[in-house]
Amino acid sequence: MEFIAARIDRIKPSPSSMAGQRARELSAAGRDIIGLTAGEPDFDTPDNVTQAVVRAMAESRTKYTDIGGTPELKAAIQAKFKRENELDFATGEIIVGTGGKQVIFNALMSTVDAGVEVIVPAPYWVSYPDIVLLAGGTPVFVPCPAERGFKLQPDDLERAITPRTRWVILNAPNNPSGAIYSREELLGLAEVLKRHPHVWVMSDDMYEHVLYDGRRFCTMAQVAPELKSRTLTVNGVSKAYAMTGWRIGYGAAPAALVKAMTKLQSQSTSNPSSISQAAAAEALNGPQGFIAERCAIFQHRRDQVVAALAAIAGIDCHVPEGAFYVFPSCAKLLGKTTPSGKVLETDEDFVLYLLDEVNLAVLQGAAYGVSPYFRISFATSLDLLERGIDRLAQAVDRLR
Repeated sequence: MEFIAARIDRIKPSPSSMAGQRARELSAAGRDIIGLTAGEPDFDTPDNVTQAVVRAMAESRTKYTDIGGTPELKAAIQAKFKRENELDFATGEIIVGTGGKQVIFNALMSTVDAGVEVIVPAPYWVSYPDIVLLAGGTPVFVPCPAERGFKLQPDDLERAITPRTRWVILNAPNNPSGAIYSREELLGLAEVLKRHPHVWVMSDDMYEHVLYDGRRFCTMAQVAPELKSRTLTVNGVSKAYAMTGWRIGYGAAPAALVKAMTKLQSQSTSNPSSISQAAAAEALNGPQGFIAERCAIFQHRRDQVVAALAAIAGIDCHVPEGAFYVFPSCAKLLGKTTPSGKVLETDEDFVLYLLDEVNLAVLQGAAYGVSPYFRISFATSLDLLERGIDRLAQAVDRLR
C-alpha cells in the first residue's frame, strides 16, 4: 500500500510473537498443538504483588504518572540496583517503560541515525536488529558459535568496531542460547571498549535471576565502573517475577540519555500503567525467596530436556547456563527427506516439518541470527515438555 511508510519495510514482525500466535490459531482450529515457543514463566505472579495492585486501585492510584515512572517505583529500582548489583543511580538516571522492549526502543531511537552501526552478537533476541533498522541504523552481526559458548569474544568485538559504531548490545543470560558472561569475560570485553570511547554498552539483563549450577550474575557497569558513564543497563520484572503481561521494564543510564529517552516516551506511550508500576515496586521491594525456588524448578526442567534431546540421534544441544531455553542444532538432519518427500534444507524447513508432522511448535534459529538451530522454551510443565520432546523424537525418526 502506497501510504505505508518505507521504514516499515525495513523490519519484519517479531518471529517469536508470530509463532506463538500461529500456535494459538492452530489450537483454536482444533489441532492438538504443543507450543514450546513462549518466552514467559508458567508460574503465577506472586500474591503480594497482586495484592499491591488491589490496594493501588482501592487508593485510586489509577491516574497519569510521571512519564518516566513513579517516584515509588524509581526508589525501588534504585534499591534493587544497589542491593543486587552494587550500582548507585540517581532518580534522573532511571526510566521506566512499558516493558524492557520499550526501554531498548527508546534508547536506540534516541541515539541511532542513518550511518550509525550497532554491534549485535549472534545469537540475539529477535527485536534488536529490527529496532536498529527502524531507527535508520545498521546492525553489525558478530557470530558467536557454540564452540565459544555462544559468547562475544574480545578479539571479535575489536574487529567489529568502526568509527561509526554507537552501541554494542550484550544480553546475558542470553535469549535464545542461555549463555552468561563471567566477571572475567566481561572484563575482557571492557578492555576492548576502553580503547574505543565512542562506543556505548547496552546491557540487557532481563534474565538476571534465571541462573543455573550456582552461577552468579554480574553486569558491565558493575565490573567495569569506568564504563558506567556510557552504559545503559536494562532490566524488568517480566521473567523473575512472572509479570510478562504487566509490561514493566526499566533502564539506568547517564541522565542525558535518560532525558532523551523520556522525551521520546512522552510522545509515544507516555507513562506506563500506574497500577503495573505499583505492582513492580512491590515485586522489587517484597520477598525475594521464591525466585531461587522457581529457578531450581527451571534447572530441573533444563536437565530433563537436555538429557532427552541427547537421546535423539541427529540433535546436538549445548547446555544453557541461564534463561529458560535450549538452543539445539539440527545440522545433522539437514539433507534428510520427510515422509511427504520434502528435503530439509534449513532450520526453518525443520521447524515447519515439526509443526506439520507432529503438531509441535518451536522456533527456528534463523530468527535469532544463527542456523541451523531451533529454540525450545522449557518455561512450561514437565508433562508438556516430555510430550513435546517425544513428538520431536518421533518426527526425527520418520526422516530418511
